Amino acid sequence: MPTPARVVVVPVLDGPLEIHDVQLPDPAPLQVVARLHSSGVCHSQLHQMHTPRQQPVVLGHEATGTVTAIGSDVDHVVVGDRVIVTWVPRDAQHAGRAPVAAKVELPDGSEAVSQNVFTWADHTIADEQFVVKVPEDIRRDVTCIIGCAVITGAGAVKNTAAVKKGQSVAIFGVGGVGLCAVVAARQAGADPIIAIDLDDAKLDFAMRFGATHKIDASATNAVAAIREITGHNGAWDIIGRPVSGADFTFDCIGLKVTMEQIVPAARSGSFGVREGGTAVLVGVPGTRPELNALDILVNEKKFIGSIGGSCHPDRDFPVFLDWFDKGILDLDALVTARYTLDQINEATRCLEAGEIFGRAILEI
Repeated sequence: MPTPARVVVVPVLDGPLEIHDVQLPDPAPLQVVARLHSSGVCHSQLHQMHTPRQQPVVLGHEATGTVTAIGSDVDHVVVGDRVIVTWVPRDAQHAGRAPVAAKVELPDGSEAVSQNVFTWADHTIADEQFVVKVPEDIRRDVTCIIGCAVITGAGAVKNTAAVKKGQSVAIFGVGGVGLCAVVAARQAGADPIIAIDLDDAKLDFAMRFGATHKIDASATNAVAAIREITGHNGAWDIIGRPVSGADFTFDCIGLKVTMEQIVPAARSGSFGVREGGTAVLVGVPGTRPELNALDILVNEKKFIGSIGGSCHPDRDFPVFLDWFDKGILDLDALVTARYTLDQINEATRCLEAGEIFGRAILEI
C-alpha cells in the first residue's frame, strides 16, 4: 500500500521551502521505505537550494529511521530494522549497477526529484544502496549525522589521508564536518591539530573536540601562522629554506580563498629526502581556485579530493557508531541545534547565516 508522507520541497521559483502531503508508492524490487526519526541539515544543501532548477527538488541526505516496507529483491534489511539513510552507496561496485535516485509525485501532479535520496521528510523511499542496517539500540536522534557529516569529515582524515600518529594536521573550517575531521585526527594521534576559522567561538568549540591550536583567519595570516607552528628543524627545501607546513591540510569549506590556502599551508618537501605534504579538498567548491603549480611541483605536494570521506558505509558506520559508544565521537556536543520538520526554513536560514556551530538536525 502507498505510504502517506510529509516531504519538504524546494519549489522551482525561489522562495520558502514548502511541506507537501504526498503518497509514496510501494517500493520497487530494489527500494526501501523507511519512517524517519531524525535528519541532518547539511551546508551542501544550501548549494542545491540556490542552484537554478527546472522542476521541484527534494533534499536531505542523512537520517536515522526504521524500515516499513522493502522491495522483493532487497535482502540486507527487513521491516522493523533500524537503519541510517545516506547519500553514499553502501556497496555500489559489488552491486554492479548505478543506484537509482528517488522521485516524489506532488499533489498537483508534478514530480519532485532528488540527486539520490531525500530525508527532509517523515518517510522516505530510497534505493537499497543508500540504506544501511545498524543496531536496533542506537540513538534515534544524533546518529543521523553519521550519514554525511561524520563520514565526510572523519572519513577524509581516516580513509582519504590515512593520517598517522605524530603527523601534523590543519583543518580549515570547523563547522560540523570540520569538527568530525578534528575528532578523527585526535583519534589517529595527529599532533599538532590546528583549527582555522573566522569565528573565535567556533575555534574554542573545536578545542573541545581535540584541536591543539587555533587560528583566527580574520585576524592573522592563516598560512603564515600554520607554518610558524609546524617548523621542521634541520630540514630544508630545494632552495635552502627551512621546511614548514602541515603534513595534511583539509579544506572543509570549499571557498576560493580556503582552496588556495591549503596548498601553501601544506609542508614543503625536502628534495631527495621527503616529499611534501598533502592538501585535501573536502568542502563542496563553489568556484574555481587558482593554485600555485610551481609550489606543488618544486615541493612535491599533492592536492587531492575527498568525496564522502572515501567511505564505504557498510564498513565505516560500525566504526563511527563504536566511537560514539566509547565517547570518542561526542555527537551530543556536535549537534548544537534541533528543529522540527515544520521549522525547516528557520533551520536553513540559521545555517546560511552561520549561526550554527556544529550540526543542526531535524527531529521528526
